[in-house]
Amino acid sequence: MLAKLIDFILCRFTSFITGVRAQKNISQQAIGKNRLYYANHNSHGDFILLWVSLPYEVRKNTRPVAGADYWSKGKVRRFLAEKVFNMLLIERGGNDPKAITDKISEVLQESSLIIFPEGTRKTDDDVQLQPFKSGLYHVAKQNPDLELIPVWISNMHNVLPKGFILPIPLLCDLYLGEPLCYQQGEEKGDFLMRAEKALLALNPKHKGE
Repeated sequence: MLAKLIDFILCRFTSFITGVRAQKNISQQAIGKNRLYYANHNSHGDFILLWVSLPYEVRKNTRPVAGADYWSKGKVRRFLAEKVFNMLLIERGGNDPKAITDKISEVLQESSLIIFPEGTRKTDDDVQLQPFKSGLYHVAKQNPDLELIPVWISNMHNVLPKGFILPIPLLCDLYLGEPLCYQQGEEKGDFLMRAEKALLALNPKHKGE
Protein backbone atom coordinates (compact mmCIF):
# COMPACT_ATOMS: atom_id res chain seq x y z
CA MET A 1 0.00 0.00 0.00
CA LEU A 2 2.84 2.40 0.85
CA ALA A 3 4.54 1.70 -2.48
CA LYS A 4 1.28 2.39 -4.37
CA LEU A 5 0.78 5.62 -2.43
CA ILE A 6 4.32 6.79 -3.25
CA ASP A 7 3.73 5.86 -6.90
CA PHE A 8 0.59 8.02 -6.93
CA ILE A 9 2.31 10.97 -5.22
CA LEU A 10 5.37 10.80 -7.47
CA CYS A 11 3.27 10.76 -10.62
CA ARG A 12 1.16 13.71 -9.52
CA PHE A 13 4.17 15.68 -8.28
CA THR A 14 6.21 15.04 -11.42
CA SER A 15 3.29 16.01 -13.64
CA PHE A 16 2.77 19.19 -11.62
CA ILE A 17 6.46 20.18 -11.80
CA THR A 18 7.09 19.32 -15.47
CA GLY A 19 3.67 19.35 -17.14
CA VAL A 20 4.23 15.83 -18.51
CA ARG A 21 1.16 13.60 -18.61
CA ALA A 22 0.67 9.90 -19.32
CA GLN A 23 0.61 9.37 -23.08
CA LYS A 24 -2.51 7.35 -23.79
CA ASN A 25 -1.49 6.34 -27.32
CA ILE A 26 1.25 4.17 -25.80
CA SER A 27 -1.36 1.82 -24.34
CA GLN A 28 -2.60 0.56 -27.69
CA GLN A 29 0.91 0.26 -29.12
CA ALA A 30 2.25 -1.65 -26.11
CA ILE A 31 -0.53 -4.19 -25.55
CA GLY A 32 0.93 -7.68 -25.35
CA LYS A 33 4.47 -6.48 -26.02
CA ASN A 34 7.59 -6.10 -23.95
CA ARG A 35 9.59 -3.20 -25.29
CA LEU A 36 12.87 -1.42 -24.62
CA TYR A 37 12.51 2.34 -24.18
CA TYR A 38 15.86 4.10 -24.67
CA ALA A 39 16.41 7.79 -24.04
CA ASN A 40 18.96 10.58 -23.79
CA HIS A 41 20.39 11.12 -20.32
CA ASN A 42 20.61 14.61 -18.81
CA SER A 43 19.50 14.21 -15.20
CA HIS A 44 18.91 11.75 -12.38
CA GLY A 45 15.22 12.53 -12.89
CA ASP A 46 15.11 11.30 -16.50
CA PHE A 47 13.84 7.82 -15.74
CA ILE A 48 11.10 9.19 -13.47
CA LEU A 49 9.85 11.51 -16.20
CA LEU A 50 9.75 8.69 -18.76
CA TRP A 51 8.29 6.25 -16.26
CA VAL A 52 5.38 8.47 -15.22
CA SER A 53 4.65 9.36 -18.85
CA LEU A 54 3.57 5.76 -19.36
CA PRO A 55 -0.07 4.90 -18.65
CA TYR A 56 -0.42 2.92 -15.41
CA GLU A 57 -1.22 -0.38 -17.13
CA VAL A 58 2.05 -0.04 -19.11
CA ARG A 59 4.10 1.48 -16.29
CA LYS A 60 3.38 -1.34 -13.84
CA ASN A 61 5.10 -3.74 -16.26
CA THR A 62 8.01 -1.42 -17.14
CA ARG A 63 11.26 -1.48 -15.15
CA PRO A 64 14.02 1.16 -15.27
CA VAL A 65 17.56 -0.24 -15.55
CA ALA A 66 19.85 1.44 -13.01
CA GLY A 67 23.15 1.08 -11.21
CA ALA A 68 23.10 -1.08 -8.09
CA ASP A 69 26.00 0.90 -6.63
CA TYR A 70 23.72 3.96 -6.25
CA TRP A 71 20.27 2.50 -5.63
CA SER A 72 21.36 -0.16 -3.14
CA LYS A 73 22.73 2.42 -0.70
CA GLY A 74 20.46 3.19 2.24
CA LYS A 75 17.02 1.93 3.17
CA VAL A 76 15.11 4.69 1.36
CA ARG A 77 16.85 4.16 -1.98
CA ARG A 78 16.49 0.39 -1.74
CA PHE A 79 12.78 0.74 -0.93
CA LEU A 80 12.20 3.05 -3.92
CA ALA A 81 14.22 0.84 -6.24
CA GLU A 82 12.61 -2.44 -5.19
CA LYS A 83 9.06 -1.55 -4.14
CA VAL A 84 8.14 1.60 -6.06
CA PHE A 85 10.09 1.60 -9.34
CA ASN A 86 10.74 -2.18 -9.48
CA MET A 87 14.15 -1.40 -10.95
CA LEU A 88 16.46 -3.87 -12.60
CA LEU A 89 19.66 -3.12 -10.71
CA ILE A 90 22.90 -3.75 -12.57
CA GLU A 91 26.38 -4.04 -11.10
CA ARG A 92 28.42 -1.53 -13.09
CA GLY A 93 32.11 -1.87 -13.77
CA GLY A 94 32.08 -5.67 -13.65
CA ASN A 95 34.32 -7.98 -15.65
CA ASP A 96 31.49 -9.84 -17.39
CA PRO A 97 29.42 -7.48 -19.58
CA LYS A 98 27.78 -10.49 -21.26
CA ALA A 99 26.23 -11.46 -17.92
CA ILE A 100 24.53 -8.03 -17.82
CA THR A 101 23.27 -8.41 -21.38
CA ASP A 102 21.96 -11.90 -20.62
CA LYS A 103 20.17 -10.62 -17.50
CA ILE A 104 18.50 -7.80 -19.44
CA SER A 105 17.40 -10.25 -22.15
CA GLU A 106 16.00 -12.56 -19.49
CA VAL A 107 13.96 -9.80 -17.86
CA LEU A 108 12.67 -8.63 -21.25
CA GLN A 109 10.78 -11.91 -21.52
CA GLU A 110 8.50 -10.70 -18.71
CA SER A 111 8.76 -6.89 -18.63
CA SER A 112 9.51 -3.79 -20.65
CA LEU A 113 12.63 -1.85 -19.69
CA ILE A 114 13.89 1.74 -19.67
CA ILE A 115 17.56 2.23 -20.48
CA PHE A 116 19.96 5.12 -21.10
CA PRO A 117 22.54 3.88 -23.63
CA GLU A 118 24.81 6.93 -23.27
CA GLY A 119 25.65 5.73 -19.77
CA THR A 120 26.94 9.01 -18.34
CA ARG A 121 24.48 11.89 -18.23
CA LYS A 122 25.01 15.22 -19.99
CA THR A 123 24.01 18.59 -18.55
CA ASP A 124 22.28 20.19 -21.53
CA ASP A 125 20.00 19.60 -24.53
CA ASP A 126 22.90 19.63 -26.97
CA VAL A 127 22.15 18.30 -30.45
CA GLN A 128 24.94 15.76 -30.00
CA LEU A 129 24.73 12.51 -28.08
CA GLN A 130 27.50 10.77 -26.26
CA PRO A 131 28.50 7.47 -27.91
CA PHE A 132 26.09 4.65 -27.12
CA LYS A 133 27.33 1.73 -25.08
CA SER A 134 27.55 -1.51 -27.05
CA GLY A 135 25.15 -3.26 -24.66
CA LEU A 136 22.19 -1.84 -26.59
CA TYR A 137 23.37 -3.65 -29.72
CA HIS A 138 23.93 -6.96 -27.96
CA VAL A 139 20.50 -6.87 -26.32
CA ALA A 140 18.85 -6.07 -29.66
CA LYS A 141 20.79 -8.85 -31.41
CA GLN A 142 19.79 -11.39 -28.75
CA ASN A 143 16.14 -10.29 -29.15
CA PRO A 144 15.63 -9.64 -32.89
CA ASP A 145 11.86 -9.20 -32.52
CA LEU A 146 12.23 -6.68 -29.69
CA GLU A 147 10.87 -3.20 -30.38
CA LEU A 148 13.25 -0.45 -29.27
CA ILE A 149 11.45 2.87 -28.73
CA PRO A 150 13.59 6.05 -28.88
CA VAL A 151 12.46 8.74 -26.42
CA TRP A 152 13.89 12.26 -26.39
CA ILE A 153 13.60 14.02 -23.02
CA SER A 154 13.82 17.79 -23.31
CA ASN A 155 14.63 20.33 -20.56
CA MET A 156 14.91 17.87 -17.65
CA HIS A 157 18.45 19.06 -16.90
CA ASN A 158 16.99 22.46 -15.95
CA VAL A 159 14.34 20.93 -13.70
CA LEU A 160 16.89 18.98 -11.67
CA PRO A 161 20.32 20.58 -12.28
CA LYS A 162 23.45 18.79 -11.20
CA GLY A 163 23.99 19.25 -7.46
CA PHE A 164 20.36 20.20 -6.75
CA ILE A 165 18.18 18.09 -4.45
CA LEU A 166 14.80 19.77 -5.01
CA PRO A 167 13.39 20.15 -8.54
CA ILE A 168 12.61 23.51 -10.14
CA PRO A 169 9.12 23.89 -11.70
CA LEU A 170 9.70 24.01 -15.47
CA LEU A 171 7.86 22.51 -18.41
CA CYS A 172 9.43 19.47 -20.05
CA ASP A 173 8.67 17.69 -23.29
CA LEU A 174 8.85 14.02 -24.15
CA TYR A 175 9.07 12.85 -27.77
CA LEU A 176 8.54 9.19 -28.71
CA GLY A 177 9.82 7.86 -32.01
CA GLU A 178 8.86 4.91 -34.18
CA PRO A 179 9.96 1.43 -33.04
CA LEU A 180 13.13 -0.01 -34.50
CA CYS A 181 14.47 -3.58 -34.39
CA TYR A 182 17.73 -5.35 -35.04
CA GLN A 183 18.17 -6.26 -38.69
CA GLN A 184 19.59 -9.68 -39.51
CA GLY A 185 23.35 -9.49 -40.03
CA GLU A 186 23.57 -5.84 -38.96
CA GLU A 187 27.00 -4.85 -37.64
CA LYS A 188 27.37 -3.20 -34.23
CA GLY A 189 28.52 0.17 -35.57
CA ASP A 190 25.70 0.34 -38.12
CA PHE A 191 23.04 -0.55 -35.55
CA LEU A 192 24.26 1.92 -32.94
CA MET A 193 24.46 4.68 -35.54
CA ARG A 194 20.89 3.94 -36.64
CA ALA A 195 19.67 3.94 -33.03
CA GLU A 196 21.47 7.21 -32.30
CA LYS A 197 20.04 8.89 -35.40
CA ALA A 198 16.52 7.75 -34.51
CA LEU A 199 16.86 9.32 -31.06
CA LEU A 200 18.62 12.47 -32.21
CA ALA A 201 15.97 13.10 -34.86
CA LEU A 202 13.41 13.60 -32.07
CA ASN A 203 15.30 16.56 -30.59
CA PRO A 204 13.53 19.79 -31.70
CA LYS A 205 16.90 21.58 -31.74
CA HIS A 206 18.22 18.99 -34.17
CA LYS A 207 15.22 19.49 -36.44
CA GLY A 208 15.99 23.19 -36.60
CA GLU A 209 19.60 22.63 -37.62
